[in-house]
Amino acid sequence: MARIPDMTSDCASCAALCCIALAFDEGEDFAIDKPAGLPCPNLDPQLGCSLYNRLEQEGFKGCVVYECRGAGQRVTQELFKGDTWRNSPEITQSMMEAFATMRRVHDGIELLLAAERLDLPASLEAEREDLLEHFAPEDGWTLEELEAFPQTSAPKRLSAFLPQLRDFV
Repeated sequence: MARIPDMTSDCASCAALCCIALAFDEGEDFAIDKPAGLPCPNLDPQLGCSLYNRLEQEGFKGCVVYECRGAGQRVTQELFKGDTWRNSPEITQSMMEAFATMRRVHDGIELLLAAERLDLPASLEAEREDLLEHFAPEDGWTLEELEAFPQTSAPKRLSAFLPQLRDFV
């Protein structure tokens, strides 16, 4: 049976993964260029945002609208047991990769949960439920399982499943 995670972001339980893993391009949404893998210069020592209460006014609308759907705190708390890339720099790359994969997992869960509201024939509903179990395993994720996930059949199966829903939307 699938274990649906909390899909609400909880920045206080995260290691500011979006602030290190994602690239920013200076423009309408970001006041600066920032490559992926480098911490945002607005991060404070506690991994909070020094501009949090004025992000939009300072040119960081992209930060205001960004939503990881809870992937950041899952990686930080479940896979790395609360450790952070700042405390343990040797885990930085692994955390960023896990965050990228967990974001894709959470995107898949969100789509599969939305499909639950459709009036699907039994065969498609069975496929949806099976896929959900692959994206939200009952026992959660280990780092090794999450690292291997992109090479499993589940992402390709989801890509093949979604177009079949057109007639039911």
